[in-house]
Amino acid sequence: MKNGYFCVIGKTKTTLNKTNDISVKDVLATLKELGNPETIEFKHRKFGIAPSNSYGVFQKDINLVAKEIGKNDALAIALFDTGNYDAQLLCSKIFTPKNITPELMEAWLPTFKTWEACDSFSMKVFARSPYAVPKALEWTHREAEFEKRAGFATIAAYCMADKKANNEVFEPFLEAILRESWDNRLYVRKAVSWALRSIGKRNLDLKYRAIDTAHAILQIQTKSAQWIAKDALKELTNDEVRRSDYPRSIYRPRKK
Repeated sequence: MKNGYFCVIGKTKTTLNKTNDISVKDVLATLKELGNPETIEFKHRKFGIAPSNSYGVFQKDINLVAKEIGKNDALAIALFDTGNYDAQLLCSKIFTPKNITPELMEAWLPTFKTWEACDSFSMKVFARSPYAVPKALEWTHREAEFEKRAGFATIAAYCMADKKANNEVFEPFLEAILRESWDNRLYVRKAVSWALRSIGKRNLDLKYRAIDTAHAILQIQTKSAQWIAKDALKELTNDEVRRSDYPRSIYRPRKK
């Protein structure tokens, strides 16, 4: 135990002292202990993730720290403001989505320089927030690669985050996917495909709508559109792919 924290690197366990208020200093010290320069090199080589100001902490270890802390919005914002990459990933895991504001979403969005950070915030915070739908649609128009990706990553994650949304909510998403399928930037086109496949796996009706959208995209003669359409159709036409059947009140009604 030191400075209110301890960690067991070999077992990838970390426990922060819950008897006192957790400080940013304590959390950064824990992250530094869990970090490894070799992890930075590995993530760059394997996943194309090359952030600045990182200790090199794996997601699984950040998740352990997040579990120990629990939801803590003030600490999350303070961690984000340190500029440390690992601390910002941790922020996405301990911030309460319902408490986000549009202003904070817009403040965080332009800072994303890796798909990992973009997706972590999109999945853990943005898609679960009250502003998921309007912000996702707005961001699909953005020019910056990771801002645009955040729009489609939020759409993809929203498919699981809101289990009660009606199918009509997803029509504008499909329109945005069709509209932006020309964008050949790696992290945009992958997110567009991800969003389309996620919509198609929500329920049977949306599966057919997603397949129709993929066929429409297939008519666009760009490399990106062709890749997105074929990538989506490969998964959505596979009968073994599992559907979520949301909302369950419609697609899995309880028998009386």
